[in-house]
Amino acid sequence: MPLTRYLKMALILGLISAIGPFAIDMYLPALPDIGQSLGAEVGQVQLTLTVFFLALGSGQLLYGPVSDMVGRKPPLYFGLGLFALASIGCAVTTDVQTLIALRFMQGLGAAAGMVIPRAVVRDMHTGTEAARMMALLMLVFSVSPILAPLAGSGVIALTGWRGVFWCVALAAAAGLLLINRALKETRGPEQRVASSLGSALSAYGVLLRDRHFLGLVGISASVMAGFFVFLAGSPFVFINHYGVTPVQYSLAFSLNAISFIGASQLTAPLGKRFGLVPLVKFAASAAGVFMVSLLLFYLLGGDSMVVLMALYFVASGFMGLVIPTASVLALDRHGPIAGTASALMGTLQMMGGAAAMGIVSLFANGKPMPMVAGMAAGALTGVALTWLTFGGAQTPGAKPVRTV
Repeated sequence: MPLTRYLKMALILGLISAIGPFAIDMYLPALPDIGQSLGAEVGQVQLTLTVFFLALGSGQLLYGPVSDMVGRKPPLYFGLGLFALASIGCAVTTDVQTLIALRFMQGLGAAAGMVIPRAVVRDMHTGTEAARMMALLMLVFSVSPILAPLAGSGVIALTGWRGVFWCVALAAAAGLLLINRALKETRGPEQRVASSLGSALSAYGVLLRDRHFLGLVGISASVMAGFFVFLAGSPFVFINHYGVTPVQYSLAFSLNAISFIGASQLTAPLGKRFGLVPLVKFAASAAGVFMVSLLLFYLLGGDSMVVLMALYFVASGFMGLVIPTASVLALDRHGPIAGTASALMGTLQMMGGAAAMGIVSLFANGKPMPMVAGMAAGALTGVALTWLTFGGAQTPGAKPVRTV
């Protein structure tokens, strides 16, 4: 595929994928304000993030098989429509309990935009070519954590936190138009013939018995869990503990996203030179080293925003190598059920992140230590799973497993 077509498809898929995360990153600077406005405690406000991720994960279990059965585009229409309606509800709610419920519905809608673009990539490519497309997709997708907090800060300053939800509702409407005008169907009728509810359940059974697939998903899920802990805790740590402004927090948050984006663009060339498996081994281990160093700094009595930002900046770069590469390897042998495989992968990733946020929120006190401990635990779990998965497992590129 010519480079221009790579870029066009990556732009389309990346923008669709970014709509849901935009609803997370854009309102992060407003979390303290939401708590004050609705009279909610820190744990309740963090729950609006947790339920979003729970819905984002569980919803993918439905969208993936449905996209295998009816094509990639119809579930995208439904999901983004639901997301838009729930966003409007969030914008007008007056209590935190209703906000939590609507955030769950919003996550269910956003799940379509998370799972289906990955399946589209697998419909079109495998191996290093898929890694190249996935990296380009993540380049667009990762613009969200750079621009969204800054945009959110501006919107909040002008309209208050409710304006954030009106903005993401408009983004969903734009996404629907983009799907209609620019996205071609990659799952033709002839490929859908063998797909049904029974085949979906059978496919999930195949995937759950595939230890190599589960190991790869576990690697990316563990690394992402540490990031989700950072998402939930960093607004309170940076704004309340370290005393930065929402705009300064947005800039600090964006630095980590820049590191992640820059590194992710190296996955294809590094994968071709060294191999995708060695790349995951090295990057996951390096991320673990830097996260343990950060944890030791705080355990020994340190308390510095500069150290926190510096060490996590480097760790984020290595995470940018791990997540897209592990995702490509996980889908590589499951092309006939790419939507279902992508769904299970996304679900386990989101559930792991939501569980990590929920556990850490029990100890949240607005200080760095609970957050840093959760981030380090995720990274170390990723390291352990990396070496368990590749210690003697069958290497990717072997004969695809039987799927149905």
